[in-house]
Amino acid sequence: MNSEIKKIIHMALEEDIGTGDLSSDLLNTETIKASIICREKAVICGVEYSDYCFTELDPSIEICWKINEGEEVMPGTIICQLVGLAQAIISAERTALNFLQILSATATQTRLLINLIKHTKTQLLDTRKTIPNLRYAQKYAVKCGGGVNHRMGLYDCIMLKENHIMAIGSIEKAIELAKINNPETPIILEVETLEELKRVLKIEGIKRVLCDNFSIVELTKAVSKAKGVCQLEASGNIDENNIVSYAETGVDYISIGAITKNITAIDLSLQFN
Repeated sequence: MNSEIKKIIHMALEEDIGTGDLSSDLLNTETIKASIICREKAVICGVEYSDYCFTELDPSIEICWKINEGEEVMPGTIICQLVGLAQAIISAERTALNFLQILSATATQTRLLINLIKHTKTQLLDTRKTIPNLRYAQKYAVKCGGGVNHRMGLYDCIMLKENHIMAIGSIEKAIELAKINNPETPIILEVETLEELKRVLKIEGIKRVLCDNFSIVELTKAVSKAKGVCQLEASGNIDENNIVSYAETGVDYISIGAITKNITAIDLSLQFN
């Protein structure tokens, strides 16, 4: 397991259990059977996270998943069965389900949007609008749902937005400075008008241009102008109600922060058998 995942799970368990689970301490040390049930239609994601929550407290626990990671299930589906110490299962239950319900929510919303635009060439991107300390986990869930990861953070890509450009002085100066300081790092530049796009398309070395809050008409024109020159990404006020129209413009990518920040946790429960 990735060391970052272990670190996150250790922190989550410590946050919940603290100096000890006073409630489960009342239970006898016995082996029991339990099931995790999904109460709604969902794409299940977070199996590895859930497993480690339980095995950290009971290394001998038996965990049997009835579904595959990324599989869509219907309400009432038993997705996992466990055999292990009652105390450990109860102590790990909330943390394990927290990871599962959040990651499954992101995967489910991603899959919904992917299915809407699967007839187009457009790919769905996530953003940095993630739950603190769950960046890696939620971006994994996006991929599990069929989406594509944008930059992981501020360190692996230069993304020049309005405030960067204003502080530096101009689009041209910002790009030039980025090339000088980090010549091997990908550059993505945000534009807010077609006029800005025209200026950017004359400059070499840009990986992608993000068209922020463009109307469908404006984006259609932008796609035409950028064809064969640079990839385009659309972002801003795009959701399940209008994503098809945006994708049908021919834009290469659509980025939506809502798939990681505006999610509703999937309803899951754990029951002793």
